[in-house]
Amino acid sequence: MKQTKNPYPFSDNNKRYHTFDYFCKKTYGKKCAKLPVDIGLSCPNVDGSRGTGGCIYCSGRGSGDFAPPSSLSVTEQLDRGASAVSSKWSDVLYIPYFQAHTNTYGDPGYLREKYAEAARYPGACAVSIATRADCLGDGVLAVLEELCRVTDVFVELGLQSRYDETAKLINRCMSTEEFIRGYTSLSALPVRRCIHIINGLPGEDAEHMEETARFVASLHPEMVKIHMLYVTEGTRLAETYRGGGIKLLTKDEYVAVTARQLALLPPDTVIGRLTGDAPGDSLIAPEWTRKKVCVLNDIDKYMYANGLYQGKEYK
Repeated sequence: MKQTKNPYPFSDNNKRYHTFDYFCKKTYGKKCAKLPVDIGLSCPNVDGSRGTGGCIYCSGRGSGDFAPPSSLSVTEQLDRGASAVSSKWSDVLYIPYFQAHTNTYGDPGYLREKYAEAARYPGACAVSIATRADCLGDGVLAVLEELCRVTDVFVELGLQSRYDETAKLINRCMSTEEFIRGYTSLSALPVRRCIHIINGLPGEDAEHMEETARFVASLHPEMVKIHMLYVTEGTRLAETYRGGGIKLLTKDEYVAVTARQLALLPPDTVIGRLTGDAPGDSLIAPEWTRKKVCVLNDIDKYMYANGLYQGKEYK
């Protein structure tokens, strides 16, 4: 039965948070599908500029495990993604998603060419660019400003935690102060800023995670993505986990802390996602992350049972 007493305004169903689906339908008039793209870039946390090996949970493709091979053109990659999406939805718009590694870490001329190709793709309503906050130099900002003249632009920045102690443990190789500088540099551009955070990082409890949400709320981003820390094969995190060096959150713990984080965030901030996906059979733990729908349903139930909704505790 459809809930009729939802206190949260940015919703047309029982969701008590600002879903990406709701945002797309209100902004672009229909459902939107993100199509991952890999343009063969590296990362300063991989090539030695800031660090080596990437973050401890990095599998080697810098979150680009679902993208087609970078040997294909941007258009060819988007064709593959659109074909896969067509089996699920018949009437959607597309958001090319530059996801693999650090997608502003390259020559501005090269970036301009790849972004423009994505923006021209039939049915594309926006372009999303995942990167690091310390990779937003003047040349890149100029390219992003140009891109904003032809399409909507999302810039996704990985914070993960507001705590520099945690950043060291996960080998982020970027301070929170550096993150703020990069994030602030985008404020002069008409981009939609998205901040990624991860729950269950080493050494953090619920208080740490909620404080990260408060910090993010103070920046008032247009979008936030919340992920659970999961362990996959071929990562340094896998070695730590198998050695007993980290305890992962249970599903109930994740549900509770995520619901409380949502209550702390600005009510108009779009929630890009509340779960993460491990590629193929690479997931080691926790098993409960495979059941995304169950996790999302449990968050809905927890918020309803506890009288929570996004922005309720935002200050």
